[in-house]
Amino acid sequence: MKILAIETSCDDTGIAILSAPDGPHQAGEDNFVVLANVIASQIKVHQKYGGVYPAMAKREHQKNLVPTFVKALSESKLLKNLSVNFAAAKNMDIAKILEREPELYKKLVSFLKKYGKPDVDLIAVTNGPGLEPCLWVGVNFAKALSYAWGIPVVPVNHIEGHILVNFLQTTNYKLQTKFFPAISLVVSGGHTQIILVKGVGKYKVLGETRDDAAGECFDKCAKILGLGYPGGPIIAKLALQLPTTHYQLPTKLPRPMMHTKDYDFSFSGLKTAVLYADRKVVNKTKKYKTAMAIEIQQAIIDVLIKKTMKAVKDYNAKTLILGGGVSANQELRKQFADKLQWPKGHPNYKLSLLVPPANLSTDNGLMIAIAGFYHKKNTKDWQKINANGNLRISE
Repeated sequence: MKILAIETSCDDTGIAILSAPDGPHQAGEDNFVVLANVIASQIKVHQKYGGVYPAMAKREHQKNLVPTFVKALSESKLLKNLSVNFAAAKNMDIAKILEREPELYKKLVSFLKKYGKPDVDLIAVTNGPGLEPCLWVGVNFAKALSYAWGIPVVPVNHIEGHILVNFLQTTNYKLQTKFFPAISLVVSGGHTQIILVKGVGKYKVLGETRDDAAGECFDKCAKILGLGYPGGPIIAKLALQLPTTHYQLPTKLPRPMMHTKDYDFSFSGLKTAVLYADRKVVNKTKKYKTAMAIEIQQAIIDVLIKKTMKAVKDYNAKTLILGGGVSANQELRKQFADKLQWPKGHPNYKLSLLVPPANLSTDNGLMIAIAGFYHKKNTKDWQKINANGNLRISE
């Protein structure tokens, strides 16, 4: 089966097309074949503001969706010329579906008048959590395509997508029980959560941030230091320029909530500490900013690892799963991998670490396609699918 996936939860427009098994796995047959995974980034649009503005992001999704969609269909060789005229009656109904996305409506109708239904069996679309204005653009696009072409739709939880994309490269698409229970750390600009994964669709949020997410903290700290946006990649790159043994700061930054008995996080205090520390420095040299970048990054990593490994121990996890944009941080990956170098005989000796390729850590359509595959029986009438910016992942 072929799955078309749509992701518009924040500032990346993602369209993916995935070929997945219809039935029992055949020996020698690939589990999944990625036909296309196209992303239109809005980073340059939001850079001068130091963050994502929902109304602006919504406008960019309207502009980017159809061109991204066409590119994905073209890459997957599924773009077909129209063989019969596009019905005027459907045009009117699509106008109603996309009444809040006028620019998207014009682009989509133009596309539908030129191209026919591709060989796609299922549409998967992110319906939450995320920025609701952005989510609605993707949801309404999926609804319009479902109506126009009669393709069933399955709504997908964005957080679950970050978890399940890790199984794209596993040896058995059925997800053997050897992986579970698992602990997943999903960490991004909008989310920082520790989740108990008992199986596909079986989740329990153990802890989450009480204020700023880790990625948001990176962005705000980078802004304080005048480094630019997005903060995470900039701080990570800067931190590589000075050996960690050669940096000094007037004061060590705090590790908020690192030693509390729960699994929750709080990063607003770290941001405030960076602000106060920065105000005391008169000569803000490149070496100073590099040292601050190292300390900020390490403070966040220390808290993430301490809390996550506590959950791994408390729940006897077989697998540790990372996901979300911050999981692309190479130092975070390295230090998690180092933590898992247990001596033979240690209780955690056989603990597996699943980390997606860096390009699949950030928001993308492929993670939605994978989640859509595992929930392919949960299709909904397109008229009943809604966006929910506060959608939870739980049993």
